[in-house]
Amino acid sequence: MIRFECDYGEGAAQPVLDLLQSTNLVQTPGYGTDDYCEQARGLIRTLCDAPEAGVHFFVGATQANFTLIDAALKPWQGVLCADSGHIHVHETGAVEATGHKCLALPGVQGKITAEQIRRAWDEHWASDSHEHTVQPGMVYLSNPTEDGTLYTKEELTDISAVCYDCGLYLFVDGARMAYGLTSPANDLSLEDYANLCDAFYLGGTKCGALFGEALVILNGELDRDFRYAIKQHGGMLAKGRLLGLQFLALLEGEDGTGCSPYYRMAARADALALRIRAAFEAKGCPMLFDSPTNQQFPILPDAWLAKLGEKYATSWIAKPDESHTAVRFCTSWATREEDVDALLADIAAL
Repeated sequence: MIRFECDYGEGAAQPVLDLLQSTNLVQTPGYGTDDYCEQARGLIRTLCDAPEAGVHFFVGATQANFTLIDAALKPWQGVLCADSGHIHVHETGAVEATGHKCLALPGVQGKITAEQIRRAWDEHWASDSHEHTVQPGMVYLSNPTEDGTLYTKEELTDISAVCYDCGLYLFVDGARMAYGLTSPANDLSLEDYANLCDAFYLGGTKCGALFGEALVILNGELDRDFRYAIKQHGGMLAKGRLLGLQFLALLEGEDGTGCSPYYRMAARADALALRIRAAFEAKGCPMLFDSPTNQQFPILPDAWLAKLGEKYATSWIAKPDESHTAVRFCTSWATREEDVDALLADIAAL
């Protein structure tokens, strides 16, 4: 079985394994206070052009999401997000378990707009009973979204302006950020995220690391005492050096031109995914979402899906009608070109 159902089905990129092995017996202090983590923080700050940013490493994305959200919000506040947002539909109520409601807005292709955010804010304060309802305190976005789509720089700038005007924190989930940064449709840089957001993170788990996410906090108020929140939420890894090391390996040599393993592997995954999309479109299959990243969502006749399912694993997404099914084909940093070539040949033969 050739697996295309997710981008975390393999272990880790070779540069990560090499650095972990070569430093394995080096003694360091714990909890992310080692030199490797500090070097990784410095590299990320440089790439973001944000020398004062807080950089904190987490094992996984759900952990990063609920820790940051809980630390930022007052007990009576919630977080605005798309109705398809990961924190709303795919984290088992982790944010709600901290006492903060996900305030879902109807998304289009996985995205919400500045106008929706402004409307939700205005409607809350216009209500005579606003003190009896959850107050919006933050906006959460994923980029790429759950549907593989991308926010443009203009869209993120507009959302940032509304958040600033309303006093809302802006937090971007970057679990798949590498695949967004390298997409041919992308016009955002790490410097843009740093200028427009209160916090965001660079994903590692889905982008070549064994595990790990690098949370970047640009708002000094949020960053103050944040390590207390990490510890209280079970996120402070004793062997924290394992996280910093992985980002050092992934970002080695990066100078803003995409020359590091992190960017090169993601760009390759995007290119392979777009080849898959083109093959399905050549057979007349529409896409459920207009994704320019490593996730593609063809709508297939059920007979075709059954045939492909004998050889390829995918993720079920939706049932548009009785005879068609939308599935996700997801490439990763480790996808083999020969596996994509085999898939393309089998698509052509349908």
